[in-house]
Amino acid sequence: MPFNGKSGKFNAAIRTVEIGTGDKAVKLGGENVLPFYTFDAPIENAPKIGVMITDMGLENEVAGIKDYYAGAESFAEIAKKAEEMPGADFVVLRFEGADPNGENKPVEDCVAIAKEVGDAITAPLVIEGCKNVEKDAELFAKVAEALQGKNVLILSAREENYKGVAAAAGLAYNQKVGAESAVDINLAKQLNVLIGQLGVDQGNVVMNVGSAAAGYGFEYVVSTMDRIKAAALSQNDAQLQMPIITPVAEEAWGVKEAMASEADMPEWGDQEERGIDMEVETAAAVLASGSNAVILKHPTSVATISKLIKELV
Repeated sequence: MPFNGKSGKFNAAIRTVEIGTGDKAVKLGGENVLPFYTFDAPIENAPKIGVMITDMGLENEVAGIKDYYAGAESFAEIAKKAEEMPGADFVVLRFEGADPNGENKPVEDCVAIAKEVGDAITAPLVIEGCKNVEKDAELFAKVAEALQGKNVLILSAREENYKGVAAAAGLAYNQKVGAESAVDINLAKQLNVLIGQLGVDQGNVVMNVGSAAAGYGFEYVVSTMDRIKAAALSQNDAQLQMPIITPVAEEAWGVKEAMASEADMPEWGDQEERGIDMEVETAAAVLASGSNAVILKHPTSVATISKLIKELV
């Protein structure tokens, strides 16, 4: 009896969300098949790669990253180099220094940096906060206002501050809104519903459903993404049909495999290579689980994941 394969193409689809403007604008989502299932149907918008820079400059980065940005002194120059990195689709500006428990940079200083970066590049821009919900709420509102017309993605609104963040970014200043939840399909859906109830168009929302470095409770990330994609496509759940973006760099470079020095752990080998390995492994896994975009920072990682995407889509 001949085998008749069943198509994995669904009637439902992930919404398409566009960030940026002009020729370099990128589209996230739009697929109606599971990740990389191009044998069932074409994937219109391949997964995208963002290159992360921070308001702290390059002082604490590994040698390979410093080498790539050699000669770039200002935030504008660093952003231009990030935009030009082979494989990059957009630039991510993370305000690590805004954290009240760290440098506690004033919001006005952060806004000035955001404007400098936004004016320097033509690629889409994603703004990441410092993970302090109160500071981020204030920061995101001011940055969204300062970058009007650039169609940036504000990453992210959370349960504790979504009213202020989503209202400012998604309603007042017509930016895209990131909805961040803690590795739980029900929390992700609930936040999407709440943001929608504020009046934000669901076509302007991108989910960050949580992340972790490979090997660090990563099975929860994978299972959450799997369940979200399955519900969105096979069950046509409109509240889970937003594309997913995953900040990989900050997780992968923050674990002991990437941070332990060669003096402390000589048997582990080159420290920078370990960080690249963690970044690439984590990015590949979240893309295979359903992420529509990943945020990386090392040029080797970006090139490797870019090649992976091109070969699979």
